[in-house]
Amino acid sequence: MQINLKRVSKDLEELAGFTATPGFGVTRLPFTKEDRAAREYLKKEMKKIGLAVWEDGYGTIFGRREGSVPEPCVMIGSHYDSVICGGAFDGAAGVVAALEIMRVLEESGFQNHFPLEMTAMNDEEGVRFGRGLANSQAMAGLLSSEDLVSVKDKNGVSVQDAMLDFGIMPALEKAKRQPGSLKAFLELHIEQGPILDDRKIDLGLVEVIVGLEKYEAVLEGASGHAGTTPMEKRRDALRAAAELILEVGKIAEEIGRGTVATVGELSLKPNAANVIPQQVELSIDIRAMAEADLRKAAALLRERAAVISRRSGVAVDLTKTMSVMPVTMAPGIVNLAAEISGKLGYSYLKMASGAAHDAMIMNRLAPAGLIFVPSKGGLSHQPGEWTDYEDLKKGIEVMLQAVIQLSGKDRQIAEGIV
Repeated sequence: MQINLKRVSKDLEELAGFTATPGFGVTRLPFTKEDRAAREYLKKEMKKIGLAVWEDGYGTIFGRREGSVPEPCVMIGSHYDSVICGGAFDGAAGVVAALEIMRVLEESGFQNHFPLEMTAMNDEEGVRFGRGLANSQAMAGLLSSEDLVSVKDKNGVSVQDAMLDFGIMPALEKAKRQPGSLKAFLELHIEQGPILDDRKIDLGLVEVIVGLEKYEAVLEGASGHAGTTPMEKRRDALRAAAELILEVGKIAEEIGRGTVATVGELSLKPNAANVIPQQVELSIDIRAMAEADLRKAAALLRERAAVISRRSGVAVDLTKTMSVMPVTMAPGIVNLAAEISGKLGYSYLKMASGAAHDAMIMNRLAPAGLIFVPSKGGLSHQPGEWTDYEDLKKGIEVMLQAVIQLSGKDRQIAEGIV
């Protein structure tokens, strides 16, 4: 069974062309014309190899290869949405890997005992609606109908309205996977960091995925004339926001142990040069490898926001928009990937992931595994993101062999032993 890198590179290049920012990287947000173009391409390629193709009640794409029994299935895949002006490999590499594996299995005449499904998810990044990992959360039953109505993009369009405008009828009950319907989930992804590239290691086998909490902060002060309002009379929302931003970074540094915190979005009103800012809205992203550290960061954030509010006279409202605790990947799948890597002569590192991935949600439904391939220079979420195709091939080969074993009749996953 041979991976065809010409097909892999063609797929990635085709997908990269479906962008709202030509010449400035990949911008492909959920339920947009770029999403539609990418999904039509993927569905067309799935159908070419005889997969049964459909979309669930959140718009997630699936391609199924039947087995000797109807369930449980082995699922592989990743996401194909992007950040704004991102790269061509983030997420898309995992979708293309799954597609190529399905092609190779079909070409070889492989007979799988358990059904195989590949999935392509369109709302992992959370850029448009501010809530990431949405497709996998829908499969795990973690989204409600209220979420679809209440969660909105910056233009005030709800997830539900965006789906309806796109031609998808929201149906979360149909998107939810039933207990016992999945045997395993495998995802290939670029590392998005420098460790594998710096150490010249072929593959990363993820043992734990970082916990993540996101907040929206709204600071409400009072506008006034920039020249005539004395400093002691001001309730400057931007000045208070600046203090909060500094505290966010300090909290992560104080906790340590790999904790990181980011303020990535900020908007202010009235946003005029000669007017004191009345309102500031900003995003806060906190990640930690231990649940205790994540909870400590949350407590410190609220404590220090309250101090800033009292001192400045600016109201600070914090709303948690996402919370996912750290997740340990299935030891049996990690060990299987290590065994296969060794047999193929590939070096590997058992490691942690500092980025959230759909595999951490899918782990609620079935034993899940996550395989990293190197990112050149550790770059990601920017147009310069790159993974050598030969490096990508190694990851696909390991995943292919894992799929063959997991979809066989006698392979079981239990107690961390495969």
